[in-house]
Amino acid sequence: MPVKSLNISSASTLLRNAMLPLLGILIFLSLWAVLAKNIDTSLGSFPGPSEVFTQAQVLIEEHGAQREKANAFYERQEQRNAARIAQDPSYNPTIRAFTGAPTFFDQIWTSLYTVTVGFLIASVIAVPLGIICGLSKASYTAINPLIQLLKPVSPLAWLPLVTMVVSAVYVSDDPMFSKSFITSAVTVSLCCLWPTLINTAVGVSSIDSDLLNVSKVLRLGPFSHVMKIVMPSSIPMIFTGLRLSLGIGWMVLIAAEMLAQNPGLGKFVWDEFQNGSSESLARIMVAVLTIGLIGFALDRLMLLLQKQVSWDKGAVLR
Repeated sequence: MPVKSLNISSASTLLRNAMLPLLGILIFLSLWAVLAKNIDTSLGSFPGPSEVFTQAQVLIEEHGAQREKANAFYERQEQRNAARIAQDPSYNPTIRAFTGAPTFFDQIWTSLYTVTVGFLIASVIAVPLGIICGLSKASYTAINPLIQLLKPVSPLAWLPLVTMVVSAVYVSDDPMFSKSFITSAVTVSLCCLWPTLINTAVGVSSIDSDLLNVSKVLRLGPFSHVMKIVMPSSIPMIFTGLRLSLGIGWMVLIAAEMLAQNPGLGKFVWDEFQNGSSESLARIMVAVLTIGLIGFALDRLMLLLQKQVSWDKGAVLR
């Protein structure tokens, strides 16, 4: 009997946890559908859920058609090169890249790649610097004014400066990365550096004094102290900063791509706005929802990573 009661209770909890989000989504879609009919813009009526779903399908079809064109393009090259080699065995074939317009999914991949690189650069700088600030009050006192000065700066202010510096410094006849990619990644790094740095410093400075005494008793060296005492104790705060930084970095990237017209989802949104066709609003809404879903997925990914590296497996993480 207790087992049955437990199973019924667990099933009820799972059902409730599944139904509440679904209910919220249904209410949102209903309100969206009703309100969209009453909003007229210069491009026509504001798109409802059905129009957005239709354009999502169109974008998927366009991606498939573009991939088919690319495959056909490379197949023709291979056939021409094979025929040329048959005539002249000393011929060194070259493969030209397909220059078709990037699809919606190409833009998604570009943005994901850029934000990942920018976030990793910021994390590699912010976590060690935050540990130093947390362990040394003098270091924190020296760096804190710079943090407070640079933290509020908008990405729209950083972007022109970063663009000019990258154009002046990153000069190469055969660059490994495009300047637009470097500009976007550096802008993301500058803007998502601070939450990780501040939270890491707070987490390190808040370590329980008993743990610090254990380190002294065991006479741990500086590196062992950081790895065995500081890092495990500070992981919750560090990951709070990382999750905040990743969310900020994702928002910053979309704004930077729109302003600088760098490849990515931001450029897709701006191009559709400039296009001004009757389907543009629906396509923009597809991009907006995609940006939100990707942001949510990135946050959940960081949460899963935190669960894997956290020493307290029983902690409730949200």
